Amino acid sequence: MAVLLKRVSCCISLGKKWAPTSMVVCHKSNFPKNKQKKELRGKTFLSAGDSLTAKGYLRPQKAYVPRSDVPETIHRICEEVLGDTGNNSCSEPDVKFKILDACYQEFKHSVPNSLLCRIQNVDDIIKFYTTPVDVTLPLDAMKTVELPPNLHIQHEYVRFHPDTDTKFGGVSAFPKSSTIVTGLLYKKKYKGYKAKTSWP
Repeated sequence: MAVLLKRVSCCISLGKKWAPTSMVVCHKSNFPKNKQKKELRGKTFLSAGDSLTAKGYLRPQKAYVPRSDVPETIHRICEEVLGDTGNNSCSEPDVKFKILDACYQEFKHSVPNSLLCRIQNVDDIIKFYTTPVDVTLPLDAMKTVELPPNLHIQHEYVRFHPDTDTKFGGVSAFPKSSTIVTGLLYKKKYKGYKAKTSWP
């Protein structure tokens, strides 16, 4: 700003007409702040949804194995709740609650809140209760999968300790880095040590 004022004052003192050729003056109205905020909110919302989708297998769920008589049982429950009317819809909240509550009492498996809006008829209920839920983590599932010959997964990692790893005389690749085990469970499994930070 000081440079701009100096240039204007010099041009005025020399009697020249000042014309800023290399400067673009941006008015405040040229920046639609509301539009930028809306776009930012939309991107933030979508990124949050992508993050939840990516971490879907980490949600706490109970394992569920569907029975062979799921369709017949659900049809029987719907007849008891709706009566013998032949109505396949359960979009009304009170009817949906009665049917899903009876299904929970029967199968001991409830519909999560995120899927309640998708339950619109009896076929949706049958589809949900015939879908198994596997809570095995992908890393644990690889223990029983036949892997390619060039791939090896070490499920139980190895910690260095100078008393037990004597192949190189108990010398680590990181001689000044200590191995500190803080977890109560892993303290029984892995032994920590404090490295010497100064050479003798």
